[in-house]
Amino acid sequence: MICACGDDAKSTAANDLPNSELSSSSVGSQNPVLSSSSVNAQNPASSDSEIRVNNPCNKVALTSTAWLLDVAGESWGIYADGRVTDAAGNSIGTFAEGTIVNALGQVVMENVDLTVLPICEANATVDPKTGDVTLLSSASADPTSSADAGIIESSGSVNTNPELGPDGFPTLESYGAPPAEYTKDISATAKRGWNTRYWDACKPHCSWLKESSNDTTRADTSSNEAFLADFGTARNCNIHDVEVPTFTLGDVSKAWFGYNGTRSACGDEKEKGVFTCTDMAPIQVTENLSYGYVAGTANSKCGKCYHLQYDGHFANEMENNPPRETHKALKGKHMIVMASNIGMDVAGGNPNLPAGQFDLMVPGGGVGAFDALTTQVKKGSDFNWGAGFGGFLTECQNQLGYDATLVEYQTCIKGMCDAAFGDAGLPNLLRGCHWFADWYMAADNPTYYIEEVECPQYLIDHYMSRYNTSLENNFKKVTDWSTFKEGDVLDTLHCWKAGEAPPENGWQNPSAGCDVE
Repeated sequence: MICACGDDAKSTAANDLPNSELSSSSVGSQNPVLSSSSVNAQNPASSDSEIRVNNPCNKVALTSTAWLLDVAGESWGIYADGRVTDAAGNSIGTFAEGTIVNALGQVVMENVDLTVLPICEANATVDPKTGDVTLLSSASADPTSSADAGIIESSGSVNTNPELGPDGFPTLESYGAPPAEYTKDISATAKRGWNTRYWDACKPHCSWLKESSNDTTRADTSSNEAFLADFGTARNCNIHDVEVPTFTLGDVSKAWFGYNGTRSACGDEKEKGVFTCTDMAPIQVTENLSYGYVAGTANSKCGKCYHLQYDGHFANEMENNPPRETHKALKGKHMIVMASNIGMDVAGGNPNLPAGQFDLMVPGGGVGAFDALTTQVKKGSDFNWGAGFGGFLTECQNQLGYDATLVEYQTCIKGMCDAAFGDAGLPNLLRGCHWFADWYMAADNPTYYIEEVECPQYLIDHYMSRYNTSLENNFKKVTDWSTFKEGDVLDTLHCWKAGEAPPENGWQNPSAGCDVE
């Protein structure tokens, strides 16, 4: 697929964006971590309820991991992006180089040493549409598991205090059973479309801020409320699959500041740039339902979700080219997909398939015209990545012909999956590649019925940037993301808008800018 993944290098001036709070992010690991589930090591007989009552983290609402600062008996949270909030989550100001300043640039506190402060885990959520902060329940319901890992067979409501997996996200089971509408029959009323497949590993199109009012594909930047209602920017990760910001400060000075998108690995940055996060690979929810991400047509909208019901046919079907065993095996299955990319070569509708094409993100689906995957997973110049457009399945069709059995295609594809991703240290790529063979039945360009639906929280959580939770931040520009590790703290700068600069020797700079040497 040809996507607009590396063409968005323009800066966004700070004065083009509205006022907002700064974003949240991960923090360093040198401090003790406190949570409502922490065990009191000095008093192992303490009950869980006693621990929660006495835990200082419960005195402040935190929407992501943060340092806890006690100020004359009041609890403040300091986030790694520099945002400082009070116990209710209201903005106090910003933190940089040991100093907290308020919105007017006035110093509130100095000599703050983060290395001695305890770290608290997130205990609240932000409504993406309203910005309201809601504390999570302290009562944790046990997630229902299944004998088949990754498949939900349980019922019940979403867990308000979900179990977190090793990636920091709630486990799939914690989201509860999916709504019945995700697997209802929509064939009587819905239009038909078709899937192709790709995985180029580039920074997604939806990870960039919109460039102008003419850009209707990306999130609305007219206000923070509108930005979050569109789910903001899509997450991106570095070469080690560690999430990093989607945009940071640009080349700022004391007379100007604005933002640059973090650069795609599909450009000249290569391993220093950013990639698709591997947990955007498709995942099985039930025997007949999966979640995934897609590239839509040029008139698609980032962050929209769609219900696909596969009908047992395929895009190039003719009387002398009937559906194969693979297409028939996929019939009746459903996917909920979220648009995280826009492909300039993704086709619109035609008389037979008026809904047009979605390019499904599948590891092993083909690296396309822009290839960051071979930068991220180094296998040597002679490694067989399959067809650039079509990937492993197309290569297996070339080897086996177009009328091989389902099992033959599955065996061939999974062999290529294992060779490519088995030792890559990126387990989501291997899982997603096997998913294509085992759940998707190795179907080549299958057709489906489609309707727009509300997005499942699982897809929202793995889509929305955990760093860029507003239109502003004070993250210092980084030119090489390859050294950034999970838990590293981002460097920040103290910045101001026009007319808000701190006075220097009796003179106030009228321009927007940042404190730079």
